[in-house]
Amino acid sequence: MGEQVVTPYSVSARNGAVDYARIVSDFGCKLIDPQLIQRLEKLTNKPAHPFLRRGIFFAHRDLESILDAYEQGHKFFLYTGRGPSSESLHLGHLVQFMFTKYLQDAFDVPLVIQLSDDEKFIWKDISQEECQRLGRNNAKDIISCGFRLERTFIFSNLDYVSGALFDNVLTISSFLSSNAMSAVFGLNAETDVLGKLLYPAVQIAPAFSTSFDDVFGEGIKMRCLIPCAIDQDPYFRLSRDLAPRLKLYKPALIESRFLPSIEAGDGSGKMSASSPNSAIFVTDTLEEIKQKLAGAAVESVLAYLTFFEENDAVLEEMKADFSSGKRSLEDLKNDLSKVLWEVLENLQQLKAEVDDKILSEFMRPRLIR
Repeated sequence: MGEQVVTPYSVSARNGAVDYARIVSDFGCKLIDPQLIQRLEKLTNKPAHPFLRRGIFFAHRDLESILDAYEQGHKFFLYTGRGPSSESLHLGHLVQFMFTKYLQDAFDVPLVIQLSDDEKFIWKDISQEECQRLGRNNAKDIISCGFRLERTFIFSNLDYVSGALFDNVLTISSFLSSNAMSAVFGLNAETDVLGKLLYPAVQIAPAFSTSFDDVFGEGIKMRCLIPCAIDQDPYFRLSRDLAPRLKLYKPALIESRFLPSIEAGDGSGKMSASSPNSAIFVTDTLEEIKQKLAGAAVESVLAYLTFFEENDAVLEEMKADFSSGKRSLEDLKNDLSKVLWEVLENLQQLKAEVDDKILSEFMRPRLIR
């Protein structure tokens, strides 16, 4: 992509601003238009999530097909995931799970959540035991978003990849060449360890319902909708290419922009768990939020308000007051601190109720269809 690189492992642009129109063009996905949002609202009888109305979830693959099937009475499932490399989620991760919660409620469908602790063991200098511990901590953050136990299965790759899921991993890996891994992900068969080359098959396999005999029923074929950030698209382009060979449905995707780093002066870039000062974590206090926002540029502050201020009228008033001079940048930062703390305080209170017994129930294989 020339000066811009967008893969699951790297997001960068020379001038710092991600060109989303170029990503859509290069990846071959589609923009979500107002007509598609209106159709979703009509089918679910629920208002569109602010992330949809404001173009945060802005692109898709085959969302129309999912809506067609749903309209005809065919159920689908949701699949998303988290690669645990920090003690808790940050706000960028939270965007994905907040939206997934909306989709689960709006369509009343089952959800599988992959904890890719195996990936972090391969890519990071972290032991398997530590990857699993971080995964369980992150899972408690995820549960705190309000997912329904009877409709949600969370699994650790290090614990769960076996049986039907591993059968699909092996089948998928038999179709993937090292040249494909290099072209799609920038991996190098000569220098990268074997685990890096194999891992894409592990992330692709849960997009097929036949990977979950003990969750959906043996041999059940259901369509899949994957809510994710746009940098995850390469995995599922491969899954869509492979689906006809597996005689399974092509997964559909609904894809988001990145929540920018606090440090990004132009409000672009991507929040990263590996750069603590660029990210606000679910465990942060109000004072820590204020400290991290102290040096934020106006573009980043406005971007965060667009993501997390739920009330459209309040958001527009904040922007208008800032443009007219009635609100200063410090006023906006104070507004944003309150908005973010309301979100995080609620999550922290809910997480305090998620004990190991509740976590184990979410991670226990059982029918959720």
